[in-house]
Amino acid sequence: MCTTCGCSKGAHTVYTDSQTGERIETPRDGASGAAPEPGSWRQLATRASASSVAAHLHARAHAHSHPHSHPHPHDRAHPDAHGGNEASLDDTRAPGAEAALVAATHGTTIALEQDVLAKNQSIAEDNRAWLASREIVALNLVSSPGAGKTTLLERTIRDLRGTLPIQVIEGDQATLNDAERIRATGCRVVQINTGTGCHLDAGMVSRALEQLDPPPRSWLMIENVGNLVCPALFDLGEQAKVVILSVAEGEDKPLKYPHMFRASRLMLLSKIDLLPHLHFDVERCIAYARQINPLIDVLQVSAQTGAGMQAWYAWLQAVVSDTTETVR
Repeated sequence: MCTTCGCSKGAHTVYTDSQTGERIETPRDGASGAAPEPGSWRQLATRASASSVAAHLHARAHAHSHPHSHPHPHDRAHPDAHGGNEASLDDTRAPGAEAALVAATHGTTIALEQDVLAKNQSIAEDNRAWLASREIVALNLVSSPGAGKTTLLERTIRDLRGTLPIQVIEGDQATLNDAERIRATGCRVVQINTGTGCHLDAGMVSRALEQLDPPPRSWLMIENVGNLVCPALFDLGEQAKVVILSVAEGEDKPLKYPHMFRASRLMLLSKIDLLPHLHFDVERCIAYARQINPLIDVLQVSAQTGAGMQAWYAWLQAVVSDTTETVR
């Protein structure tokens, strides 16, 4: 999982208000030199001696069972580096050494993941409560890169101007390109650049909301970083996830990325204007999606031609009605 692979280690997140030009840069968790908070994932990693585990993994990678000419800065037995039971983890002759190493590493990983996700969930619930207090409906748009999220948003904003007041949070690793496209529609937008991070999290959205300050009874569209894996695990405080799958990607995507389709309330099959030129089985794709999530709604749309867009807008209005009834 990306919470422990180090994809955002040392990274900074940049928040840019495309209308005012305001730019805020903040370090990601673990990127600064500050002491870890009690119970944080950084403190857990320290307590679990993750560096020691990494050292053992490095040593295993340099076992002397293959010919090579490069020098070793460490010796296989590690006589000066470790003591007690730790040394036995690197001794292939010790019974259960491999299992002990795997258990130590996976135990650390599970602790990291649980703590990061719990912290994210707490912030997500705060976001959800704040949005509900303003009667703001928030959707988390997720997809692979290039599935058509931004084009869908552009068309939606223009078609519903004067009907649904929409605000946007854009998520990308770099550039303001998508935010500029949204700004050109006249819509308020804040761009989050995650650097090496592969998804938005609830903390990022919380900070972006401070900049965006969406008005009561408006819509918040959150365009997540293009990725069908990690965004499935991180609640941002949204009302629902909407997964966009373009017909150019292959109908088996729901089976390959089940967590995302299981977490989503709606699947939009996008770019259906390309169907005459592709070998894409629409019914099979829908069957796969409902095999993973029997309750998922499915709509077929083309933001280029407008096909199916009215059904998408009707779905949005139904979400508004559901939200209004819940508030009452």
